[in-house]
Amino acid sequence: MDTLTELTPTVWQLPFPVGHVYLVALPGDGYAAVDTGVPGSAPAILGALARLGGRPQQLRQIVLTHSHLDHMGSAADLAAATGARVLAGALDAPYIRGTAPEPAPVPTPAERSLHEGIMAGLAAAGVPPLRHTEVDTVLHDGDTLDGWGEEVRVLHVPGHTPGGIALHLPASRVLFPGDLIGTDPEGRRAVLGPFNVAREEAIASFRRLAALEDVDTVCVPHGVPLRTGARDVLAAATPETDWL
Repeated sequence: MDTLTELTPTVWQLPFPVGHVYLVALPGDGYAAVDTGVPGSAPAILGALARLGGRPQQLRQIVLTHSHLDHMGSAADLAAATGARVLAGALDAPYIRGTAPEPAPVPTPAERSLHEGIMAGLAAAGVPPLRHTEVDTVLHDGDTLDGWGEEVRVLHVPGHTPGGIALHLPASRVLFPGDLIGTDPEGRRAVLGPFNVAREEAIASFRRLAALEDVDTVCVPHGVPLRTGARDVLAAATPETDWL
């Protein structure tokens, strides 16, 4: 969990057992975090920021790809420690704020067994309770993010959650897909992320992301980031049959 991997000159992966975090260097000595891990992850994220030479107040944005525990889990703590603004998809914002109940996934039998194991592991690790947080900026399909030094396109990719988003950086050919896309431990195969609220929507969103042309690096939250042949790996994926 202490390993910080440089994926591009401005993007680093901070891996966690459940839900990786990505740090992005912004122009003018700032940083953004894409997702925040499970509750209790803020100290490790701030430690990684320090290893990059950043101070807490230099974290300017926290972008949440969706509302699940392993993505928004430390957003409240991280925002309080840094003053960073929290950005998230408009339809997931009520779940992140805690003003509406989060819809439950509809798991396949294979997913149900996996979910039970993950939750048991988190309980055994003593993960603290979830704290909800304000969302400062709600994002919609077609929006762009300010302050990144290059175009960052927001894509609404429902199915995993109602308001899930992906971030596409065409100039640097980077994609943050949220949980729509995962990989195997070798990073050779892309799979549909499990635990979707609407499986067919999730498959359609996966296919939308797989069709993007300007993508070399796929910063998946679970598995190994795709850094070589990403478009071929995505084209070969068969999300329709995953987790059945």
